[in-house]
Amino acid sequence: MLSVARMMMFGIALALPSWVLAASKPAVVYGLGGKFDGAVNQQVFEKGVQRFSQETGVAVTEREPASVAERQQMIRELAKQGFSPIVLIGDDEPSSLLPVADEYPKTHFTLVDAQLNKANVRSLLFNEQEAAFLIGAIAAAESETGIIGFVGGMDLPTIRRYACGYEQGALFANPSIEVKQSYVTSIPSMAFNDPAKGTFVAKGLIDDGADIVFAAARGTGQGVYQAAADAGVKAIGSDYNQNSLYPGTMLTSLYKNRPLAVYLALEEGETGTWKAGIRQLGLADDYVGWALDKHNQALLSDALRSKLETLRVEILTGKIQVNDVLQQGHCELVRPQQGALCAAIEQRKPGSLCKS
Repeated sequence: MLSVARMMMFGIALALPSWVLAASKPAVVYGLGGKFDGAVNQQVFEKGVQRFSQETGVAVTEREPASVAERQQMIRELAKQGFSPIVLIGDDEPSSLLPVADEYPKTHFTLVDAQLNKANVRSLLFNEQEAAFLIGAIAAAESETGIIGFVGGMDLPTIRRYACGYEQGALFANPSIEVKQSYVTSIPSMAFNDPAKGTFVAKGLIDDGADIVFAAARGTGQGVYQAAADAGVKAIGSDYNQNSLYPGTMLTSLYKNRPLAVYLALEEGETGTWKAGIRQLGLADDYVGWALDKHNQALLSDALRSKLETLRVEILTGKIQVNDVLQQGHCELVRPQQGALCAAIEQRKPGSLCKS
């Protein structure tokens, strides 16, 4: 679908209200670390912001805060200068936005991967549980010990969303699988940026028999992947494609397509379709999923990939209902009565599960 700017570029007549044709004045505020962080911010810049500007010809003003205090100052200054929409990256943004949103009620703000219930705030959220379900199925299919692990940075509702989806997918694929969970700490400042603690926690799970470990712990996850590499077992990354970190160790990664979400946020501002409230982004249109590339394609069989695609379609069509712990308050597991993806542990030889 052509954007308004592109239609105007090609001289296509538009029968749209005047407010739709009003030029947007978009801005993006990156998360801490700068737009060349080699991770989420850089992906957003290259595949979201740059793509939008190249395709529409609309310039996007960018800000790279170095601290939480500076971030709020930048948001306020952008609003004062009349930028709208102002797109904010990161789940720690709501605290920075809250007072500014009240001060500038006519400015449109869009949070990507965060939520704030205000009349002038758009919240784009990801259905992590859908992708985690597929990740869990992969882990259950590839485990040779019948035990898989999950490391969360902190026991938070949002992290339990990953854990619950992972466990649902694993048990759906193989009702005999054992899923061990462990959380790094209860201290917020240490939960997501402590690789050493991630290594320690992951080693405990591996010592307990887990041969695949999935981390939802941001920077702490680096230690999880290191522990898996040292032990000769497999790891699964989260939030963006981390397959290249430890070739041969990284089985896959759960990704959230933040660049596409940022593009969407900017497009809504340009076309006049922006509206306050929450929009959930899931497997449909590739907003979440599992990563397959040159680093892990040899680790996953064609037969397993085919089965995973079937699961993806069944989630999209509603045949499989992945439960959301944030909505229900508890993790209700999907346990099929028959037709599990993989044979039970006692019915197979080690290493053969779902590989034929």
